[in-house]
Amino acid sequence: MTSEVNHTPQGISVTLASFALGLSLDAVPAVVRERAKHLLLDAIGLAYASQPADFTRVALDGLTALSAGDKPGATVIGRGHRLNTRDAMVMNGVLVHGLDFDDTHSRGVIHATASVLPCVFGVSELRGADGAQTLAAYIAGMEAATRIGSVAKGGFHQVGFHPTGVVGIFGCTLAASRLLGLDAHQTAMAQGIALSMASGSLEFLQDGAWTKRLHPGWAAQSAFTAATLAAHGYIGASAPYEGRFGLFSSYLGEQRGNADLSLATEGLGEQWQIEEVAIKPVPACHFTHAFADAGTELHKVWQQRGGKISELGEQVARIRVKVPEAVVKTVCEPVANKRRPANSYDAQFSVPYVVSSALIKGRFTLDELEPAALRNDAVLALAAKVEYEIDPASTFPRHYTGEVVLELRDGSTLAHREAINRGSADRPLSNAEIVEKYVANAARVLPQARVDKVRETVLALDRLPAGALHAVLGESV
Repeated sequence: MTSEVNHTPQGISVTLASFALGLSLDAVPAVVRERAKHLLLDAIGLAYASQPADFTRVALDGLTALSAGDKPGATVIGRGHRLNTRDAMVMNGVLVHGLDFDDTHSRGVIHATASVLPCVFGVSELRGADGAQTLAAYIAGMEAATRIGSVAKGGFHQVGFHPTGVVGIFGCTLAASRLLGLDAHQTAMAQGIALSMASGSLEFLQDGAWTKRLHPGWAAQSAFTAATLAAHGYIGASAPYEGRFGLFSSYLGEQRGNADLSLATEGLGEQWQIEEVAIKPVPACHFTHAFADAGTELHKVWQQRGGKISELGEQVARIRVKVPEAVVKTVCEPVANKRRPANSYDAQFSVPYVVSSALIKGRFTLDELEPAALRNDAVLALAAKVEYEIDPASTFPRHYTGEVVLELRDGSTLAHREAINRGSADRPLSNAEIVEKYVANAARVLPQARVDKVRETVLALDRLPAGALHAVLGESV
């Protein structure tokens, strides 16, 4: 039976398909290509740093069980272990995103690399794509995903959806379609199919559940499924973005009126959103970074005044944090949970915990997420004094601003404001700083020679033959 309904794709999906399929790596400015490779290096370093984690072991055990009987042809980073292509995408997404230390596109509020990398890594291995083809597909997927996320202006979080999953699938679908050799019509149809697979709930914020870690890889494998179905003629929705029940009408709820659909295609091939992607300098939700840095700065100020850190808890009567209204539900509520996080994931989404740790320790690193750190009495005592208020001067989502005010028992105050979060497009980490971050993360599990070999391989991606990247990253830690 054939359908008599007109399934002519429309609007945004057609424009994005044309861009993704037509993008030439030679047309991408050299600075953008280099930045893209450094974003990949950052993500791969995190995949290594995640290797010892409980969530890694549990996810790999579960996905191995799901793959039983399948042809294990796809590489899992750092494991010396293969799964089927779709399950490997999920696993690699868990590895990249599991520590919540991966890059974020500020306007789109999306961890785009965490989904696009596992997708292109898997499809390029399946199709025998070389490094240049892999890099071009990654750039195409990133440029699409970040723009689609930007349309919502932070609105997905307000209604309980995680854009890394809900939006990431579309960037992945475009990247997969390119690598699989789909034509423009099939690529538009693939986006229409992906609409019915887009998912990712923020309910994990209530209790520190592990589900967020699945969102990027789930987006990647769903995109691969959508593109493969479209390649075989399956019909998808013709207006997946702007349709009556399209992405923004269905997933934004009362926030739909704030959306700007023009941002989905604005500047394609001329303005490069990869340059806008923020590298995380702190292993926590990006919304907390300004508070981590403000707390670290106030730690220094306290010591410069001659104060002892051991007396900080006694001298501070109250800590006021000024927070963008749009992030309150994510990093400030429920208040009791945020003041005493149940686990490391809870802590990464807690302004009270992050700022208090920075005040006491003078830093916020992966060490502050260890079980013993979460039970630090001095940190928890300060966290209990943290109260949030809405920041009227916030420029969110352009910048993830934050201010910390210490009200002391003698009536004086100490304050520090971060107007532009470190690592953002307007205050970026350099490529050299990204390499430093990669080295610190990869060296947690790899010997120096392997750290160097992976770095050299990734940064030469556009010159690598097919299979070279997978051979290096597939070696067991």
